[in-house]
Amino acid sequence: MTTARAESIYRRLVARLGRVLPEMELRHAAEVAAEIERLKVMRQAVVVAHNYMEPALYYSVADLTGDSLDLSRRLKDLQCRTVVFCGVRFMAESAAILAPDRQILIPSPRAGCSLAESITAEDVRNLKAALPEMPVVSYVNTYAEVKAESDICCTSSNAAAVLRKLGEKGIRRVIFLPDEYLARNTAGELGWNFVVVGRNENGGLDGVGGVPGQGAVVVGWRGRCEVHERFTVADVENARRQFPDVTVLAHPECPPEVVEAADFSGSTNAMISYVERNGPRRLLLLTECSMGDNIQAANPDVEIVRLCTLRCPHMNEVTLEQTRWSLENMEYRVTVEDTIAEAAARSLEGMIAFA
Repeated sequence: MTTARAESIYRRLVARLGRVLPEMELRHAAEVAAEIERLKVMRQAVVVAHNYMEPALYYSVADLTGDSLDLSRRLKDLQCRTVVFCGVRFMAESAAILAPDRQILIPSPRAGCSLAESITAEDVRNLKAALPEMPVVSYVNTYAEVKAESDICCTSSNAAAVLRKLGEKGIRRVIFLPDEYLARNTAGELGWNFVVVGRNENGGLDGVGGVPGQGAVVVGWRGRCEVHERFTVADVENARRQFPDVTVLAHPECPPEVVEAADFSGSTNAMISYVERNGPRRLLLLTECSMGDNIQAANPDVEIVRLCTLRCPHMNEVTLEQTRWSLENMEYRVTVEDTIAEAAARSLEGMIAFA
């Protein structure tokens, strides 16, 4: 039976997503969202959603939305006992570290990250032993054990600024982990040299011998996002050939040649801000495809060109139904061991203070 709460949510979803999702899907989503809203009150919970969440979830039950940096900065201001983190596990871990007095839940235990899984704490320790003079800057898309071995974290929105600040302090030789393309793109933006290293079959390191002894250098890791690495220059060329007025936005986890071919590269929040400021008529987004739906819903006059649409399989594990189940059963609890959390907190707090 449709409740008044569900009907209200349904009308709101139709107004926002009527051009994006079919009516029957919106009707079902409203029913599930109404149950989630009831459970949020019962559990004294809030729902936090990354920009890559599906539109029906993003626009119905999320109390806070944004990119990794934005969500990290705003977590402590939430008035609640429980946070349901609709994103992937490394994000929920960061929430548990930054808000240790809250209970952090993630709706699916399968919401991992291929990039975060590309590097371990042991890999970082091996790198620090091989290159002891270099500080470690770790992308926030890492697990807590890696953050605990790092000097500071960064996001795609402030990676260049963090390295530039280190350069102003005379530190122009850094280890930057784990996304190879973000590291390479950031080094290119700063005009620094770039060397990529990785783990060999024996668990040791390949490529360390190629690190120059002098000069500004970024030492990257051979890790990539399984979504962003698949975009190509051909995707951009095909879009421009069919739609000469298209504006192309690329995430900095894309290959450098793709970033170079785009009109703008930035974090998910930076992309959203770009659209709001510039109001492009046609838009090609080289990032996770649900964000395209969310931007389309917020900017109905912008046409999203659907020439390359890739869904992150890990983000796709988190749905409205899984979020409802999470609140019903108070699962899956995300915790971080105290000593790791303490060390990782220093890296995360440094990132937030810098921002």
